Amino acid sequence: MIKAPPPWTKSTGDASHRPAYLKCSIFRFAAIILLLIIFHSPLSAQDRFTAIEQKLKTLSAETPGLNNKVDFSVNGVTIQEFIRGLAVSNNLNVSVEPSLNVKIFNNFSNVTVSDVLIFLCKKYELDITFIGNIMAFSQYTAPPPPVIAPPKKLPKITWDADKGLLSFDLSNDSLPLVARELTRVTKKNIVYSPEIGNKMLNGYIEAMPVDAALDKLAFSNDIKVTPGEDNFFLLEKKDKEKQGTGSGTGGGNKNTALPAGLSLKITGGLINIEAISTPIGDIVGAVSKELGYDFFLFSEIKGNTTMKMQNATYEEFLKNIFNGTDFTYKKQDNLYLIGDRNLEGLRMTKVVQLRYRTVDKMTDFIPADLKKNVDLKIFPDLNSLILSGSQPRIEEIEAFLRDVDRVVPVVLIEVIIMDVSNTHTLSTGIEAGLKNGSTPPSQNTVMPGVDVTFDANAINSVISGINGLGIINLGKVGPDFYVRLRALEEQGMLKVRSTPKLSTLNGNEAKMSIGRTEYYLEESNNVIGSQNPQNIITRTFKPVTADLAITINPMVSGDEQITMDRIADPREEPGNGFARRTGRNEHDRNRQRHAVPLAHPGDQMAVQQPHQSQVEKQTGHFYQTDGDLLITRINSKKI
Repeated sequence: MIKAPPPWTKSTGDASHRPAYLKCSIFRFAAIILLLIIFHSPLSAQDRFTAIEQKLKTLSAETPGLNNKVDFSVNGVTIQEFIRGLAVSNNLNVSVEPSLNVKIFNNFSNVTVSDVLIFLCKKYELDITFIGNIMAFSQYTAPPPPVIAPPKKLPKITWDADKGLLSFDLSNDSLPLVARELTRVTKKNIVYSPEIGNKMLNGYIEAMPVDAALDKLAFSNDIKVTPGEDNFFLLEKKDKEKQGTGSGTGGGNKNTALPAGLSLKITGGLINIEAISTPIGDIVGAVSKELGYDFFLFSEIKGNTTMKMQNATYEEFLKNIFNGTDFTYKKQDNLYLIGDRNLEGLRMTKVVQLRYRTVDKMTDFIPADLKKNVDLKIFPDLNSLILSGSQPRIEEIEAFLRDVDRVVPVVLIEVIIMDVSNTHTLSTGIEAGLKNGSTPPSQNTVMPGVDVTFDANAINSVISGINGLGIINLGKVGPDFYVRLRALEEQGMLKVRSTPKLSTLNGNEAKMSIGRTEYYLEESNNVIGSQNPQNIITRTFKPVTADLAITINPMVSGDEQITMDRIADPREEPGNGFARRTGRNEHDRNRQRHAVPLAHPGDQMAVQQPHQSQVEKQTGHFYQTDGDLLITRINSKKI
């Protein structure tokens, strides 16, 4: 069955029968487009050369070689060699695209380098990209002329509300206009995804239900329609995922032919990639083109890699693919600089200041692998390290320094040095005798012990008192008679010699030495000569030291337990005064003690240095043991 075309498709005859206003509109529209095409190119070219000239003028402040005047004549020289010779003789940094196929036939006299470069750009349609003080020459590609949108026309759509049938005749009609008109006439909401907002639709349908008509329209225009609830229809792009091709969002030309072994998909600006033994340079180039990012290679990227990443950003992709290689990247404005880590422009210098540790000897603690190809300098004025090298290694060293830069515990040690004498003396009895002209020694004390001596007068007074009672009659004693009554008991004493306090950082020794040094004279007599002998007396003063040396090295663990490596070395004076003067070291004693106890903050520890003392006289029961007692009290605090 052949359906007749709708009324609006009937022929109206040849062009002569068209309305006058339609002819005038078409003529004006064509004239405007022609004028824009004619005048757009010269104006844009002039603006381009003016921009290049302005950038060269700005760069000449840092690169004075652009203002140098040159004189030369060339015949058939390639543009690469010409620009290279110009750069070498005037200290310029240039990069010329190898694909340029231009021969130079010119004679220049007394012209500046900037004028020569502008002349080359105008004559051979070149473009200059400025990267810092680097000039990159390439073939200029003119931008496409602006697209003038044709005047909007309403799509031809009819709707039979009684029968619920839709008819339309679409010929290169805008999808937004079609969706709006369909929604208006059918009262059914037509919504489209943003990615197909610029799509133009074509199709012809006669008297079909809405859902069937939209389905056929979607099929003929390579889109997908999804019906929903409440008279709702969604138009969106068909899902297409092909291995070996990219489907990215970003600007730039898309490269549909990817290297062998590479699968790439860009979704919402995120990278999903899988590569098997693919050159790193090819992977970076393919991903950059798919995303539309500009990049500049300082050196050729060598090596292959096998990788698989999902939902990665562009910078995460670059960081992971260059990890473990000699290459790195740096973002400058909207341009990514890629090359060897140690090249100018990619190197990094950073000052890392420590907060809790001293910078002295810190370089000895950094592992050798981290310091490879990195220059480290100590800057004690700021308690900092100056690092210069590749950015990834500097970031690793900085992370290591931040990890070891922690609060160091300060250990306060209170030392008590005392002499302990553990003695017990008991002396009791009555002593009577003749004094033979002198009274025997007596303390004549009653408290705390009794030691009293009575002479003859005191004894006779007592006897007289007894005789006065009339019980007994005692005779008096002679004038030299005496009686001594004694009842004494002694206990050992404790004598504190010193109470120093030592403070040190965790893992560092604290030392203390208390004592004195005496010198004795030593004389030697030497006889020289046989016929006329001469006596030569040599006098030498030699030292004798008596001191107490203490060395403590505390180690604070994570649970605040303290291990102390402790050495106590008390040295006594050698002998009596005569021995020191003559050098006779009768009993020079070195009683060094070494202990490694484990303690907590606030604990007290004691180390005894025992020795045996000589006793000149014993009376009654006597027991004695002497010694030095070293008591330490430890306190730890983090500052």
